[in-house]
Amino acid sequence: MSSYRVAQVGAAGGEFTIAERDVPEPGPGHVRIAVEACGICHSDTFFVNAGVPGVRFPLVTGHEIAGHIDALGEGASDSGWRVGDRVSVGWFGGSCGHCTPCRQGDFIVCENMKVPGWAYDGGFAEMTVAPVDALARIPDSLSASAAAPMGCAGVTTFNGLRRSSAGPGDLVAVLGLGGLGHLGVQYAAAMGFETVAIARGPEKADFAKQLGAHHYVDSTADTDVADALKALGGAKVVLATAGNADAATATVEGLRPRGELVVIGADTAPLGISPLQLLMSAKVVRGHPSGTAQDVQDTLAFSALHNIRPMVETVPLDQAGEAYERMLSGAARFRMVLTP
Repeated sequence: MSSYRVAQVGAAGGEFTIAERDVPEPGPGHVRIAVEACGICHSDTFFVNAGVPGVRFPLVTGHEIAGHIDALGEGASDSGWRVGDRVSVGWFGGSCGHCTPCRQGDFIVCENMKVPGWAYDGGFAEMTVAPVDALARIPDSLSASAAAPMGCAGVTTFNGLRRSSAGPGDLVAVLGLGGLGHLGVQYAAAMGFETVAIARGPEKADFAKQLGAHHYVDSTADTDVADALKALGGAKVVLATAGNADAATATVEGLRPRGELVVIGADTAPLGISPLQLLMSAKVVRGHPSGTAQDVQDTLAFSALHNIRPMVETVPLDQAGEAYERMLSGAARFRMVLTP
């Protein structure tokens, strides 16, 4: 094959069109990946709309990639990778190795991190080239369409919980039951937490229980969310997956002393939390980024072991524009995945 197809955006805020490009050769320390699935994440809007510096057009976005290695660049085999290996590349698309966080081994906050679809062509394509430090192995029991969203949505919720202060048996609340939250509830229950799902509307209670939640809190009910959490003994951790600062703020008084609000849902609005709310009971608020390639691999392995899967809608590459709009409108339940 001398050419391959991509779904690209020609200018900031533009529409997706299909284009053909020459097949790239992977450079030293890189591999070429035949893309089998790529999730559509709300973070893709940052790049499509040029909301972050350094975005170049025409743009091929997509940072929830699953496929197999098609070709090895020089030295790639030294890292143990072989043609045919099933791999995932997520938000973490490689690190620089020389900034202070990298020198401290904290690669996920690399100051020059290479996000696919920003630093290099992403997965809205039939193939892409990625550095070997971005690769995670996909277990045989996971399909490509199930593995793809784990590179961002999955690892963010999984890591947010396992890096939190909660231990088995602690009360943990997951705010939101969308693309992140429906995975967060499954992970929380599988990790042995007493799991609370918080969402809007009584009709979601049964779904929350199906995901493994022990309790459901309807944020539209007369009872305040914080009061509902207090009635259950207070949450050790609230994982805020909903991109809504007000909704996250409303949970803080429901934390027990030394409880922790872990924010992973992106919102530009400020949190309405006073210093006094934190001081008197030693509560903690922190943001949590995605996870390294090893974290993605851990997420995939845990998901395979506990039969945790994202709920996805799959569409072909030539419908990338329609799928992206479904994601934006909230009509997708729960993750849109392109299958080139």
